[in-house]
Amino acid sequence: MPPEDHDNHDPKNHALPSKKEKVIRPLHEDTEPALSDESAINLIREKLNTLYDQEPRAQKELSEDKAHHGRRSKHQQFMHDLSVSGKPLAEIQTAWHNYYVNLPDEEKHQVWQEFYANYNQASSAKPTPKVQTAASRPHHTAPETLPAYEPPRRTPAKIKNDIKQKVSARSQRENKATHHKSSLKFGLISGFIAVAIMMFGFFNERVLVPFIKPSHAIGATPLILEEGGEVGPEPKLIIPKINIEVPVVYDQESIAEDAVQESLEDGVLHYATTPEPGERGNSVIFGHSSNNIFNEGDYKYVFVQLKQLESGDTFFVHKDGTRYVYEVYDKKIVKPSEVSVLGNTDREATMTLITCDPPGTAINRLVVIAEQISPDPDENTQSSATTRTTAAEPEVLPSNAPSLWQRFTDWLF
Repeated sequence: MPPEDHDNHDPKNHALPSKKEKVIRPLHEDTEPALSDESAINLIREKLNTLYDQEPRAQKELSEDKAHHGRRSKHQQFMHDLSVSGKPLAEIQTAWHNYYVNLPDEEKHQVWQEFYANYNQASSAKPTPKVQTAASRPHHTAPETLPAYEPPRRTPAKIKNDIKQKVSARSQRENKATHHKSSLKFGLISGFIAVAIMMFGFFNERVLVPFIKPSHAIGATPLILEEGGEVGPEPKLIIPKINIEVPVVYDQESIAEDAVQESLEDGVLHYATTPEPGERGNSVIFGHSSNNIFNEGDYKYVFVQLKQLESGDTFFVHKDGTRYVYEVYDKKIVKPSEVSVLGNTDREATMTLITCDPPGTAINRLVVIAEQISPDPDENTQSSATTRTTAAEPEVLPSNAPSLWQRFTDWLF
């Protein structure tokens, strides 16, 4: 059944008493002033407009009933009975309102379905704009003139295109996430490699210590020497137990740290303030236990295994064509400030080997003391140290060369 049209809101469309019809006067006409015909009409119009502003017009329902052919529904039959009752249109409107308001929700919904069924038949030839649907209207109002709601239809091509777009968007999101993870992983790995290279460059003297085998760089076969035999003119220190054969620098007269480090690039260094081999007293030799691989010199790790020497082990020193044989009898670790190890010992002729400990640091000094057993120390001459140098005793013992990190910080600050 069709809902009301907006033009039916005009009260003139309702069946109201005309001016010629008799107006019912109040019962107490003798005590109350009578209403004029025009006032009565205006009052009724106002009340009807207020009461039925959103109600379906019975006139529309009557028109639908006349246009209906076939079996009527319950609601259509009710309107049909009203149309043949001979009642005025205003009373029919009131009766339809009361009927509709008292319907349960399901039957109100049925009224809407009947309306849409009849409306679609009448308006199938012309398009109408989409407006509010019946499902969104309050249940207490009757149907109005509304177009039938049809959900949008998608063609198979449209559905396929939508699916492709969704899959493509999802693939792009996944690829973006994967690319982000790959970039993050690559950045972390690159950063780790960069840090590892930098740390190795600065501190490789500690990293490489466990892998250093001096014999690989100095000699390919163990050195087994007898006390006799010919000796070449080159000054050398030979330690068979740890397979060491290294040149000894004797011509450095300075004990300044820079001079010491420069001489250690060419081998091990005889300390200028101490006696030389073949002289009475304690002859001292310094050597590196480790050094940065980027520093100059070929003897950065010459004393890295010096700690393996024990009492009874022997080593040899070649100087001026003579081989001096020494036997270890003491080993200790001292602080760098303990310069007393440079002095004479309780024995007539000794050789002391000194290096930094632990290897790769300059925290302590490893001191290995050996006594001359060949040639006979009684034949040794007096020490010539005082005639070779006038340097005063140092405050600290020489150390490993400055690391790359130390050089960098010294240059930076």
